[in-house]
Amino acid sequence: MTDVVVIGAGQAGLSASYFLRRRNVDHVVLDANDAAGGAWLHRWPSLRMRTVHGIHELPGMPFERPAPDEPANLAIPSYFQRYEQLFDLPVIRPVNVTQVVNDGSLLKVETSDGVWTTRGLINATGTWRRPFWPYYPGQETFRGRQLHTADYQGPEEFAGKRVVVVGGGASATQQLMELAPFASETRWVTRHEPVWREGPFTEDYGRRVVGMVDERVRKGLMPRSVVSVTGLALNDQTRAAIAAGVLDRKPMFERITPSGVEWASGERFDADVILWATGFRHDLDHLAPLHLRSAGGGIQVDGTRVVSDPRIHLVGYGPSASTIGANRAGRSAVRELVSYLDGVLMTAK
Repeated sequence: MTDVVVIGAGQAGLSASYFLRRRNVDHVVLDANDAAGGAWLHRWPSLRMRTVHGIHELPGMPFERPAPDEPANLAIPSYFQRYEQLFDLPVIRPVNVTQVVNDGSLLKVETSDGVWTTRGLINATGTWRRPFWPYYPGQETFRGRQLHTADYQGPEEFAGKRVVVVGGGASATQQLMELAPFASETRWVTRHEPVWREGPFTEDYGRRVVGMVDERVRKGLMPRSVVSVTGLALNDQTRAAIAAGVLDRKPMFERITPSGVEWASGERFDADVILWATGFRHDLDHLAPLHLRSAGGGIQVDGTRVVSDPRIHLVGYGPSASTIGANRAGRSAVRELVSYLDGVLMTAK
């Protein structure tokens, strides 16, 4: 039995735990990973700190930028580990949460390591465990290799290959630029024309972005992808790749053939590999027994609070799905949830 269970120990989960600790709230953080680091543990090994954007320090502990050539999947998890130790956060791992169910006025969190009963829940599971694979006609006939960005290990494995990269996000462009010098030929395809954004990501721009995402989740709609709101960063690296023809976007193909892909016009591209950089979906299946989803397909939230069940807050979801947003969400979720739980206790007395 504990007052609050936090599910997930990424940026949002650790931020929530920090603010719960400051309020002396009895809680536990259940994390599915074997080690500290959240989703950063699963970034591709060749991703270096010099190309990582949007890192924001956790509350109460500065983030000293590592060397540019240090792997991101080592540098940032190391920072997370030091953070957990510094504030003595109650993280238990590896624990896989299977489902959350109602138990009267309480919630039962069923896991691979037993059952926790709690008054409140902060869900911070992110997306890394749910890579999204779209389907296109003929996909099962392709004789080459298909992989998702979640399985990408580095550019060397594409040496001499003809590669199709599918997707319009940052992972797609980063991995394409990285593997293009090794591949014999590449094609970049997206459903929508990419929108390039030049200039700094200012606080005012950030508020506008958050506002657009917030509007959808307040209606119970599925959150939009980050790139659909922010666009792609236009910098020296991407300009050079555009000039070299690497970031030469093609419209989405119509079908997949045994030897490659084919467009509606009849144009074909023979490929050895299709790399699906098609993003992730929020990891929320364990909340299914609570029936939180609305008719719009998403979960209706006000800030971080689930509208249909104020015992539950979602951080790292919708407008808080960024490193800066995750910190703010952790703080506001704790403030609102603790206030609600205190009110319930006062009413009961």
